[in-house]
Amino acid sequence: MILKPIFPTALHQDSAELIRDYFIHIPNVDTVLVVNSCARGQAAPESDLDFAILVNPNTAPAEIKKIEMAWQQYSNSQPTFLKYKKSNPFAHLHLDIIDGNYTPGIFEIGGASDFFEIEVGNHICYSAPISNAGNYFKELQDKWLPYYDEDLRLQRLALSTKACAYDLAHIPYFIRRGLYFHAFDSLCKAFQEYLQTLFIANKTYPIAYNKWIKEQVVKWLNKPDLYPKLSPILSISNIESEEINDKAQMLQALLNNLTNE
Repeated sequence: MILKPIFPTALHQDSAELIRDYFIHIPNVDTVLVVNSCARGQAAPESDLDFAILVNPNTAPAEIKKIEMAWQQYSNSQPTFLKYKKSNPFAHLHLDIIDGNYTPGIFEIGGASDFFEIEVGNHICYSAPISNAGNYFKELQDKWLPYYDEDLRLQRLALSTKACAYDLAHIPYFIRRGLYFHAFDSLCKAFQEYLQTLFIANKTYPIAYNKWIKEQVVKWLNKPDLYPKLSPILSISNIESEEINDKAQMLQALLNNLTNE
């Protein structure tokens, strides 16, 4: 399925069409993709305008850099873009040049989160071509949809589960030392790692682990009974207490249930 973008204002639309007209004349560009809220028809007037420009797989890094520099020079002086950016304090134009080469990151237990599934999801599954979908984009959809290789999925499921459990296990230690804000940070990180594990387990690409949670869990994963158990986990009334420990235990129970399914 190929989505069609919907823009919330005329300025969004005009800016998007200028981006389309600019990039479709560049020989190495395969597809001009609208991503995020505008791609899914959920943008508001305050929403950013987000694009991913997919170039052909044989495009050299030096050529990609050249495209990026030319775009920056053009966009910084284009009157329509300047008008759009001044339309409200939150109007930003984000544009990335991508080559469609998606490589899973190395899970470092206790390290930064991995966003492999989010990247593939937003670029390939939930993006919307504003012009014709190119052959390379269609090839990538055939490769990555409806989900990636099962062996890789099982590997990443085990790693994301381990990462979540590791961060949860550290919370009591931080609480004992009075490192309450560090404990809360670990809880937030483990919460996102749980969501990553949940999506991998259900063979579904996410769009984010920090927004649109209700829609993703209730509608996309069809788990309306799970969402009410998620929302209280990050609701802390007294950070300098055992409350974070209690919430960590709640999340650990959900993780245990998930791995036992």
